[in-house]
Amino acid sequence: MSSLIKYIIRFALFILVQVFVLDRIHLHQMITPYIYFLFLIWLPFNMGRTQQMLIAFLLGFTLDSFHHQPGFHSAACVLIAYVRPFLINILIPQEGADTNYNEPSFTSMGGILPYMVFISVITFIHHAWLFFLEAWQFGNIWYFLVKTLLSTVLSLLLIIITEMLFVRKQKFRTNTV
Repeated sequence: MSSLIKYIIRFALFILVQVFVLDRIHLHQMITPYIYFLFLIWLPFNMGRTQQMLIAFLLGFTLDSFHHQPGFHSAACVLIAYVRPFLINILIPQEGADTNYNEPSFTSMGGILPYMVFISVITFIHHAWLFFLEAWQFGNIWYFLVKTLLSTVLSLLLIIITEMLFVRKQKFRTNTV
């Protein structure tokens, strides 16, 4: 299957699952799971920042269109697309996994811990910015922090389950023929 077709299918599936399944889940008005941005986490290493940010805007805009919101998801997605390369450069093994593997995963990031740190930071940034924009204030800082932390934990649990259910086979690329 071509890479473009694979990414189009992923894009559509993440949006559909988010809109028709996960958006129906609200636990005590405090926990809202989001995993649609996993599409951005799984983008290839070699994609430029501008392309990532355009794709992130498109992903967020698509979700905002379903929610009839004025760009909250778009802003959160563009922010994590901007931060993503910095985190990859910090967390990636020095052997240059970005040249040996196509996209972030447990294998390419050098183990479970660096990958978990990567998705945890991305998830927290996404949720914190999204919930801040929705409330547009830090009036009740404890409510904001608890909602962000609990939603981040639930989203991370769903991301781990997704990673286990949909194993992405990645080949180790070498410079030899």
